Amino acid sequence: MHGDDRNTETTEVKEAGLPRCAIAVIVPTFNERANVPGLVEAVGRALGPVPWEMVFVDDDSPDGTAEAVARIAAERPNIRCLRRIGRRGLASAVVEGLLSTTTPFAAVMDADFQHDETLLPQMLAAMQTGRWDLVVGSRLAKGGSLGQWSATRRRMSNLATRLSYFLIERDLKDPMSGFFMIRRDAFLDCVYDLSQQGYKILLDIIASSPRQLRILELPYQFRNRRAGESKVDLQILVEYGMLLVDKLTGGLVPPRFVLFGATGGLGLGIHLGTLYLLKELAGFHFVMAQGVATLTAMVFNYIVNNAMTYRDVRLRGARFWKGLALFCAICSIGGMANIGVAAIAYRSSDSWALAGLAGALIGAVFNFAMSSSLIWRSKPRRSRRAVPLLAGEVGAQAGSPDPHRSTGS
Repeated sequence: MHGDDRNTETTEVKEAGLPRCAIAVIVPTFNERANVPGLVEAVGRALGPVPWEMVFVDDDSPDGTAEAVARIAAERPNIRCLRRIGRRGLASAVVEGLLSTTTPFAAVMDADFQHDETLLPQMLAAMQTGRWDLVVGSRLAKGGSLGQWSATRRRMSNLATRLSYFLIERDLKDPMSGFFMIRRDAFLDCVYDLSQQGYKILLDIIASSPRQLRILELPYQFRNRRAGESKVDLQILVEYGMLLVDKLTGGLVPPRFVLFGATGGLGLGIHLGTLYLLKELAGFHFVMAQGVATLTAMVFNYIVNNAMTYRDVRLRGARFWKGLALFCAICSIGGMANIGVAAIAYRSSDSWALAGLAGALIGAVFNFAMSSSLIWRSKPRRSRRAVPLLAGEVGAQAGSPDPHRSTGS
């Protein structure tokens, strides 16, 4: 059951009977230091006498975001920072933030002021009626607006919305919203089934819920970022695709493997193009041309995988070059496995197409498994600016259970 602003009754937040802390505001951050103090004050003004807390989940920002939160937390006990070291991602950050609270309701919003904090009391009032499990701040409901988005970004958002309807019902107007409030019990019902891929945690929650959530959409005007740089880039689209793959396959196909395989397909094109240039145009001997083309494709695949497939554990500096050498070695072994399996399959089936497919699949699985376990392992990573844990800050180290950026596309 879904609703929108047209069937919403004007209500006030009921202060009587509220628990000691009625609502937690979860704010995932990466390089948002300049926005932190103003956001705390703005949310405080919006919620007024309502007992609330704010949890900043910071992905070890090199600009000192965690330090800025800690200074405020030293004077305001309702402000906390959960600092994650060794991993990134808005969706997983939101999950960890929600799991760190015990409030009956929790809101999720960005730190950059693009989400309208003055809508929080209306969201809470709707939640208190008991009619809704999830209240979404909607840019697309009647009365809402995408603000000053470019035509290109609007088209991208529209495409993402249409693709989301493969997973959820079409009556939700803004499934790409990153501004929402959820009942704690509704979140806990689906937490073990969440993909935690990318930035679209709202879509992940709705698609993962074991029951149909009662959803209300409230319109708001999407605003411009106040300070800092936008996190919207190609990676957001890639990770959104990974989320769709994970949900559409029921988690049977690892999204990273799909992206790894797609990168391999591009690498094949690079290989053939390089081979043509060297053999046909430059007159190289075939064996030499083939060797250079193979190495070129390996380097291409490594760079793309490091930048996209494994962006959250990207290698830099000396580790980048060590990873490249290991990746080439792994792919060489994978190539031999490809040929061996293909030969066996061909003798058994007498079908070159089936044999080639079997060999390619085994080679891809081998390369992916070895690369994931030996090259791009999640490790604690020190920020370029080392910021110590301070009062009011909780550190989340890599290796602990894994239960921004802009959340709106």
